[in-house]
Amino acid sequence: MDDAAHMRSALVVAMRGLGRSWPNPAVGCVLVRDGRVVARGWTQPGGRPHAEVEALARAGAAARGATAYVTLEPCSHWGRTPPCCDALIRAGVARVVCAMRDPDARVDGRGFARLRAAGIEVVEGVLEAEARHLQAGFIRRVTHGLPLVTLKLAATLDGRIATGAGESRWITGPAARREVHAARARHDVVLVGSGTVLADDPELTVRELGLGSPPRVVFDGRLRTPLGSRLVVSARATPTWLVTGPGHRPAALAPYLAAGVEVLAAPRGDACAALQLLAQRGVTRVFAEGGAGLGAGLLRAGLVQRLMWFHSGGLLGAEGMPAIGPLTLSKLADMPRYRLGSTRPVGQDLLCEYEKEDRCSPES
Repeated sequence: MDDAAHMRSALVVAMRGLGRSWPNPAVGCVLVRDGRVVARGWTQPGGRPHAEVEALARAGAAARGATAYVTLEPCSHWGRTPPCCDALIRAGVARVVCAMRDPDARVDGRGFARLRAAGIEVVEGVLEAEARHLQAGFIRRVTHGLPLVTLKLAATLDGRIATGAGESRWITGPAARREVHAARARHDVVLVGSGTVLADDPELTVRELGLGSPPRVVFDGRLRTPLGSRLVVSARATPTWLVTGPGHRPAALAPYLAAGVEVLAAPRGDACAALQLLAQRGVTRVFAEGGAGLGAGLLRAGLVQRLMWFHSGGLLGAEGMPAIGPLTLSKLADMPRYRLGSTRPVGQDLLCEYEKEDRCSPES
C-alpha cells in the first residue's frame, strides 16, 4: 500500500472520534512497519488520550522503525497531556506522514519542526483536502471562534415539514430516522429552537445504535421551553443546555437549574453570539434540527456550512408548513447557495448533502 492508501485508513479510523473527542479534533493514527499495520489509534472521548499515544500504546516495541500516518499534525505543546511529537520521538518511529498542519497557533508547524530536529522524516499534505473536510469543525472553531453547523431538514417534495395543523410525524421513513440518529452521534451537540420544543416535544437522543447521545441545546431567548418537556425532564440523563437572553429573574431560571439544565446567556436574537458561546465551551460540530424559524435565522446570518436534506416522496401543498422560514431576500443574487456533495437513497427517501464555502467571521 502507498502513503495515500494508509492515510485513507487513518482518516476512516479518525471518524470514530467524531462527536466524542471535542474540544479536541478527531484524529486517526495508523502505524505501519515493513508493510504491515502494527497498530491503529484514534482520539478518545473527551480528547484524551490522543490518537498517536493510543496507537503507540497498542504497538509497543513494534513502533520502533515504523511509519506513523496521522491525519493532523502531532501536537508540540503541553496541555492536559504531554506533546504527541515527543511520544513519537521516544517510540523511535522513523517516518511521519501527515495529512495537514494543525491550525492551532500553539502547534502550526512546530510539531513537524520538532520531529525533523529529532531526525524523523516528515511528509506533509497527503490527502489534505479529505482531512480538512473531516476537521472542518475544529478548524472553524480555531480560526473563526465558531462551530461548524450542519442543518438537517426532512421535507416533502414540495419543501413542507408539516401539515398546516402542525402534524409532522412522520414526513420521512424509518431508514431516514436511523440516519438522523447516526448523524446526531457524529456531532458534539444537537440544536433546536424553542418553537420545535413547543410543537414536537422531541427527545433528540441517539437510539437503536448503541451509541451515546450528545448534549441537546435549545435556543430559547424568551424562556418558553416547558418544564415538563422531554428535554428538561431527561436533563440529568442526557445533558440539556438552554441558551436564553440575559436579564431573566432568578426565580424563572431556578426550576430549570433544579432539573439539571445548564442555562447559558447570550444576546437575544443573535445566533452568531450564541454559537460563539458554544465554541467557547469547546463545541466544534453542531447538528441543527430545526425548526423553520431557527433554520432561517442561521441561514440569514450565514452560519450554516452544511445541509443534510431528506426528501420524502409525499406532497403537502401550499397550506403545509415550509421547511425554511422567511429569509427576507429582495434579490435572487442574495439567495444562499450550496454545492451538492452527494445524493443517495435512504429507504424510500432521498438524502442530498450540500456544502458551502466558509465565509462567516465572528463579526458577521
